[in-house]
Amino acid sequence: MHNIHHIHPKFSIITVTYNAGAVLEDTIQSVITQSYRNVEYIIIDGGSKDRTLEIIEKYKEHIHTVVSEPDNGLYDAMNKGIRTATGDYLCFLNAGDALHEEDTLQLMVHSITGTELPDVIYGETAIVDEEGHFLRMRRLSAPETLTWKSFKAGMVVCHQAFFVRRDRVVPYNLHYRFSADFDWCIRIMKQSRTLHNTHLILIDYLNEGMTTRNRKASLKERFRIMCHHYGTIPTVLRHAWFVIRAAIKK
Repeated sequence: MHNIHHIHPKFSIITVTYNAGAVLEDTIQSVITQSYRNVEYIIIDGGSKDRTLEIIEKYKEHIHTVVSEPDNGLYDAMNKGIRTATGDYLCFLNAGDALHEEDTLQLMVHSITGTELPDVIYGETAIVDEEGHFLRMRRLSAPETLTWKSFKAGMVVCHQAFFVRRDRVVPYNLHYRFSADFDWCIRIMKQSRTLHNTHLILIDYLNEGMTTRNRKASLKERFRIMCHHYGTIPTVLRHAWFVIRAAIKK
């Protein structure tokens, strides 16, 4: 008996680039070598001045859509990606990051039981170095059952390992400059019924040693987002508890 898998969703994988020449090639290769073929690859470039466009050109027959024009930053570019996508699921794969294995999408699809396409499909993230060698698992790991309240503890699922059904997608809120992805995931989870845990490592995340200059701004923004979704007082109390707990541990 042939086990023909009943669902065959199309994945729109979107990579936003700006002067990403040093890291883009591995990302592209991780997408175009997938054993699962029902994929459209979209690259939204902000008008790069480095080798980015040469690299894109080299792989152009594998890339469905390339947009290269100035934009108003990362999330504006991601919103363009959303408007361009035609797949059942969207995934934002940053330049430098990669799908974990050549059969990652295949394994993801096989992990879905039943004929319903879940609203969100999620999994784990491995941190890798520039050569793609495994360093460690991401500090926050995906909860067994994900809900919109899970992000009270921080971004427990990496944005890249969070695949959203296109009819559940909302635009990124451009008022947030650094943490719009955090807000986006929460808003999507609020209107989702089925969130499917693949129990798989989906993404290799390039360890860039956290851009510290934006770290403070991004944490402040995340705090505002938490207050907005979870209430100010609970958020303030939770953060006070983190501070106290850290002090006790010392």
